Amino acid sequence: MAWLCRSSSWRRTWPEQAEAHFKQSKQNENTREETLKIGQIALAAPFALLLTASTALMPNAANAQISDNAVKIGILTDMSGPFADFAGPGSVVAAELAVEDFGQKVLGKPVKILSANSELKPDVASARAREWFDVEGVDMINELTGSTIALGISQLAREKNRIAIVNSAAVTALTNEQCSPNTVHFAYDIYSIASATVEPIVKTGGKTWFFLTQDTTGGSSLEETVTKFLGVAGGRKIGAVRHPLNAQDFSSFLLQAQASKAEVIALANSGSELINTIKGAREFGIVQGGQKLAATNVFITDVHALGLPVAQGLLLATSFYWDYDDQTRAFAKRFFQRMNKMPTMSQAGTYSSTKLYLNAIQQAGTDEPAAVMRKMREIPVNDIFKNGRLREDGSVMHDMFLAEVKKPSESKAPWDYYKILAVVPAEKAYQPMEKSRCSLVRKN
Repeated sequence: MAWLCRSSSWRRTWPEQAEAHFKQSKQNENTREETLKIGQIALAAPFALLLTASTALMPNAANAQISDNAVKIGILTDMSGPFADFAGPGSVVAAELAVEDFGQKVLGKPVKILSANSELKPDVASARAREWFDVEGVDMINELTGSTIALGISQLAREKNRIAIVNSAAVTALTNEQCSPNTVHFAYDIYSIASATVEPIVKTGGKTWFFLTQDTTGGSSLEETVTKFLGVAGGRKIGAVRHPLNAQDFSSFLLQAQASKAEVIALANSGSELINTIKGAREFGIVQGGQKLAATNVFITDVHALGLPVAQGLLLATSFYWDYDDQTRAFAKRFFQRMNKMPTMSQAGTYSSTKLYLNAIQQAGTDEPAAVMRKMREIPVNDIFKNGRLREDGSVMHDMFLAEVKKPSESKAPWDYYKILAVVPAEKAYQPMEKSRCSLVRKN
């Protein structure tokens, strides 16, 4: 990005600047940490007793029941297509980092990571998943880029009595009409994205919306959900156009959106398609002409590819930001050493959900799917994701963040891109259980 070269302060290498940024962020939190120390000291003694008791109850390796004497995790993702940047090889690395946290073993048995390219083709993904389940003995498949693929593998995991964890598909059917006792929807979904973004834009004057939507299950579902939130917030949809998956030229779609005179053009796509759409909008002078762009599925890698001069001011929802606190920064630093970029919320979700899965095996004393799923529902998620828990519908509800992309002048280091404007509590961010259409949910 050209703007990075304009200031001599950017000439230091990433390790030098990152280390300085990490240290400054740590200093900013010292006051809050000092305030907590008195309470921590007071709690130390009873916690120690509790820890001793819980350790005594933990299953040991001698009693462990691990199928095939190994825990096998498959990362099925887009390795080379439009979604590879926010998922892809980075999600494989994220899973590997989670396994490293356990010393490559759980209950004394090795944990192995397999990976494959889905090519964003449901038939390719299904064939590989079947091979993993039937031949390779894979216990859990994680990541699952794309809604159609995620829905298909979710049902296959149920059929084969294995576990599927979704981190790169937003479709809410996974935890509603097509919910499964073997599926976990972890990083984000359409409902949580829409709940954190629509209302603020409408409140600032963006009441009429035109949708430029990827012609996929996920794109259509996203448009439908955002439209419902629009009605509640006092906005309205005045038109829409669909573009095919892997589209390269967005000129005709953007011209239709521009001609609609909508105050907001909602981009219901992601990855390289989102980047190309925003670049095209700039070339057509859409934003300069007074229309706003609302990207409904944005990752930090998209902002990096666009550059702050183009992306500045963009409002977005995210479940993870690398510079949020000490835990997120520690994970991001390890990830950057492998990938030379910061992790997206999908990649962070793969890391956190893999840790949750391995923790559940450790505590359950087995990798038997039903026992592991029960234990996963008992373990709170409060690491690089905040205030999370796995519900009976398969959704992991956790806090979401409303963020704004910084101006170039506000960014102090590489990848210092977001201002966190608000924390949306988990209970507000996710669909209420009473509105669930999942057959697994007990209704009063």
